[in-house]
Amino acid sequence: MSKKLQTVSYLAPNWFGFYKAVLAYLDRVLGVETQLIQGKCDSLEDPILLQDELDLAFICGLPLIRYCQVAPNQLQTLVAPVMQASRYQNLPIYFSDVIVNAASNLVTFADLAGKTMCHNDAGSNSGYNLLYHRLIEGGHPKNFFGRAIQSGSHQRSIRWVVDGLADCAAIDSVVLAQELRDLPDLSTHLRVVEVLGPSPMPPLVAAQRLGVSLIQQMQLTLLQPDAELQAAMAQVGVQRFAAVELEEYGELIKWYYDVDPP
Repeated sequence: MSKKLQTVSYLAPNWFGFYKAVLAYLDRVLGVETQLIQGKCDSLEDPILLQDELDLAFICGLPLIRYCQVAPNQLQTLVAPVMQASRYQNLPIYFSDVIVNAASNLVTFADLAGKTMCHNDAGSNSGYNLLYHRLIEGGHPKNFFGRAIQSGSHQRSIRWVVDGLADCAAIDSVVLAQELRDLPDLSTHLRVVEVLGPSPMPPLVAAQRLGVSLIQQMQLTLLQPDAELQAAMAQVGVQRFAAVELEEYGELIKWYYDVDPP
């Protein structure tokens, strides 16, 4: 391949090492060289994406489906991880775990009325979209929370709840599980009071201009991981990869418009 494929992760950085392992596998098997960077801004505002300079991306399903509504022929879904834990039912799904400080007297979702909620960003499915969809479903007012503040990342939201800077946050269950693996002491400081979802797992996507042949090769290769990639998968609790279609993320945009009409 003449150039390295420009790859961006728009997901939580605590899986960045795993994404590097995924790309290293593609290089080993297909000779696909990549350059991976951690996204520094909202994916829908990233010039690399907007100018069609992005070749591969690990991206949340909600911004993906929103972007594909305005640029329908630019990106194609390849695969999404299937987690090992039984709650994931051997499907490419995840949940949003609503956390509070374990030392608080907050034990149910109703207890969060009037409290300070923090979210990674307003474009996040797990951190914002699902939470406000839960308010609508439960008949709660949109001003249910006393205050809503943006942290900038799931990991920072977790820290803010632990440190008492916020009362609650909705966290991607995969991100939360990895944070608890990396920092086991966190488990004594957090309590999950509500589980939202499931939602379709954030996928790996490719630019359609890479061509059908290469895209299919990458997809088929990831469905058959070698021992080295399997070891990396085990470290983050991934059981396998599953092929996914863009249409599977359509439900997220419906919830988004329910929460925040265009």
